[in-house]
Amino acid sequence: MKIIITGATGMIGEGILLASLDHPDITVVLMVNRRASSLKHPKLSELIVKDFTDMAAQKNQLTGYDGCFFCAGTSSFGMNEDKYNQITFYTTIMFAKQLAGFNPDMVFFYLSGVYADSSENGKIMWARIKGKTENALNKLHFKVAYSFRPGFITPLKTQKNVRWIYKGLKLIYPFVFPNQTLTYDKIVSALIRTLTLGYHKNVLEIKDLKFIAKQAISNPF
Repeated sequence: MKIIITGATGMIGEGILLASLDHPDITVVLMVNRRASSLKHPKLSELIVKDFTDMAAQKNQLTGYDGCFFCAGTSSFGMNEDKYNQITFYTTIMFAKQLAGFNPDMVFFYLSGVYADSSENGKIMWARIKGKTENALNKLHFKVAYSFRPGFITPLKTQKNVRWIYKGLKLIYPFVFPNQTLTYDKIVSALIRTLTLGYHKNVLEIKDLKFIAKQAISNPF
């Protein structure tokens, strides 16, 4: 199985990348980054793209993939709505439109947020824009597009890009809120099973990811 990953130089993207490299059903991983990564692995290759909204020149390098884990993004902290919309909605949709044109049989997975607002009418700016992005992705010409909302993810020991607050929370949060906590291994297992077998919802909440990951363990391919 051949996978594209974006956002691999960020915290969650890095965790998804490392878990993907360890997954036995994933044979090829292409990370699409704006800046180079020092990570090396036999399954891994890298494509540096300066502008995610214009990838026509990289068409051949982005063709022939089964899935994409889109983990690129930014925090809304200190950012006005127009700027956050440009990064979170516009850039994501432009990237996805091009990728769908290159790979119409691809399954696309978008890293969203637990409180994303699918109605697009709520008071929380980032949640509205995340919800708008989820909805727009469902209209593109992929085989299918899913949005996953993972909640708190326990950092991997091998991760380098872990925010300091997560280093403390990982000692407490999984024990106090086990139903709101996931591991990267379970997320990737859930995404790969969904890519292969499909799922009845386009938005994968924490409980969905846990359920699918459990199915992957108890009923492997």
